[in-house]
Amino acid sequence: MNSPAADRARYDRATAHLDAPLAIVDLEAFDANADDLVRRAGGKPVRVASKSVRCRALLERVLARPGFAGIMSYTLAESLWLARSGFEDVLLAYPSADRAGFGELANDAKLAAAVTVMVDDPAQLELVDAARDGGGEEIRVCLELDTALQLLGGRVRVGARRSPLREPAQLAALARAVAARPGFRVVGLMAYEGHVAGVGDALAGRPLRSRAIRLMQGTARRELAARRAEVVAAVREVVPDLEFVNGGGTGSVQQTAAEDAVTEIAAGSGLYVPRLFDNYTSFSGRPAALFAQPVVRRPGVGVVTVLGGGYPASGAPGPDRLPVPYLPQGLRYDPQEGAGEVQTPLLGSPADDLLIGDRVWFRHAKAGELCERFDTLHLVEGDRVTDSAATYRGEGRTFL
Repeated sequence: MNSPAADRARYDRATAHLDAPLAIVDLEAFDANADDLVRRAGGKPVRVASKSVRCRALLERVLARPGFAGIMSYTLAESLWLARSGFEDVLLAYPSADRAGFGELANDAKLAAAVTVMVDDPAQLELVDAARDGGGEEIRVCLELDTALQLLGGRVRVGARRSPLREPAQLAALARAVAARPGFRVVGLMAYEGHVAGVGDALAGRPLRSRAIRLMQGTARRELAARRAEVVAAVREVVPDLEFVNGGGTGSVQQTAAEDAVTEIAAGSGLYVPRLFDNYTSFSGRPAALFAQPVVRRPGVGVVTVLGGGYPASGAPGPDRLPVPYLPQGLRYDPQEGAGEVQTPLLGSPADDLLIGDRVWFRHAKAGELCERFDTLHLVEGDRVTDSAATYRGEGRTFL
């Protein structure tokens, strides 16, 4: 693995003919991260979370590698677009209220065979039926299990507020409701443990909080493994030919893959390795997706200003949602300004070695959200840009 200084030098050489701002994906790092996900999945297929990639060319690249199978999408419109583009196994990970999209799905045999929709409430089935517009295609359905850890009789909750379905009887009842309704078929079950897969457990300079997170996650994994196995058994009594049970995420691949009840793993952020995935004891990856902002001002000693850069990530607001100045190492935000919409001052001794027109390389806090800021990802191999790939935005697609 190259040193940060060597990486900076080759990224600068590779993109010297391009104007910044620009975004790159280091293909060597991307492929190495893909291999690591497959290794950690222990023989179970990895379904790629498209929201963490948002580039069709890179989705095709990773799905061509052994160990990957299928896409986990984030909107129905995206799911239909991907299916029309040739992707044959698309699991929509979130319920939808896209009536026009459901009408298309119910009226197109190819789309209906390729796309599976998420359901956790009978009302969602009613919405689909009301949107069919005469279409009689069978809709593939996945049920979602709430994974949150509940303590003290439910008074304390740790985990995202997703599905209302927690217990085996609730999932089995919904499976029966789907089976009894013409035009639908349960094919899968999903349970995303974001409080384990998406929360780092080795926070720099915070040993007590890190230990508390590890204790919480250990408890959550044990509770969920037992409950998930019971839920899968209950649903299989209703749907013996259940095609898949999806679980996990980049931060919990190997733990989730160890559960017998789980048949496939979801992951996507681990391909780009954004900054939020630096703080894990269970794995380490190589930063693969970066963006460069040009130095446009030198306001004083130890300060440079770059153009733009204010690309915050979704989630609870906080410093960890900002991109991080990555190369050269040692730069930091001015606490009075942070990452700006049009300009961003950066402080630190490396600023004195930067000239007007030089680049500062950043890592986004999250993975695919970077692609909402750039039309193109320049693909770097060694010290050359060997190709460029359009992001969703570059293809004129903004799904959320």
